[in-house]
Amino acid sequence: MLDKTKLDILADEIEEAGRYAYAMQKSVHRSFKKDGSVLTEADTAISHRIIEKIHALFPEAAVISEEEDTENAENAEWIFILDPIDGTDVYSQGMPAFAVSLGVLNKEREPIAAYIAAPRFGIGEESLFIRLDPDGRPTINGRELTLDGDKDSVSEIMMGSKGAHEMDFSSFKGKVRVLGSTILHILSPVLFPSVEGVIVQKCFAWDIASSHAVIKSLGMDLEDEYGNLFTYRDEFIFSKRMLSSILYGGTEKTRKTLRETLPPL
Repeated sequence: MLDKTKLDILADEIEEAGRYAYAMQKSVHRSFKKDGSVLTEADTAISHRIIEKIHALFPEAAVISEEEDTENAENAEWIFILDPIDGTDVYSQGMPAFAVSLGVLNKEREPIAAYIAAPRFGIGEESLFIRLDPDGRPTINGRELTLDGDKDSVSEIMMGSKGAHEMDFSSFKGKVRVLGSTILHILSPVLFPSVEGVIVQKCFAWDIASSHAVIKSLGMDLEDEYGNLFTYRDEFIFSKRMLSSILYGGTEKTRKTLRETLPPL
């Protein structure tokens, strides 16, 4: 098992990185990577800081970050997957729905831990911090995170802003909401009583690992358009390849409903 004292230190580091991102948001400069995605100096500063901390605490672990390349052994006992700022586009424009996200996979490529700081996205509070240790229960701002509402009856979902161009909405009668952060989209069914499901489009490992761990711990999961539960393949993790398929998230019944009513075009 990962050492609890070291996990406490790492959790504090993620929460502090969220506060740093919050303080930097008014002054960050918006730039673009070769693929057209947004980058800020806060992304790179947080990435470097967290990677150094993980290497110091868990030198035996592999580390994957959106913004930096690291040398990793694919047979490592633990794989830490970092998104220094998920929702960089909205972050760079001063909007609130962004998160510092760290997910952990075990050697079997199962998501088993998460540390997520969203300093401007509180649920009736100023900020949000979710923590899930291996073999533990998820907490939100220090309190146990539990499900609220009927999660099998689909009336409201979260999805990415490009969903309107990629999905067939002709059979879906519910509400669709968009935040700008894939991590927060996936968490929405466990955060909001009225949200039952999520649709994820064209993601990378760092977009889903942490929140996937959280929803799995509460009996939900992600599956593809054919009903196959999502698994983490090495090329997706270590080669940083984008997943081209759409993922549906929620309870088993909700995922089936979403596949039937919101198929890809």
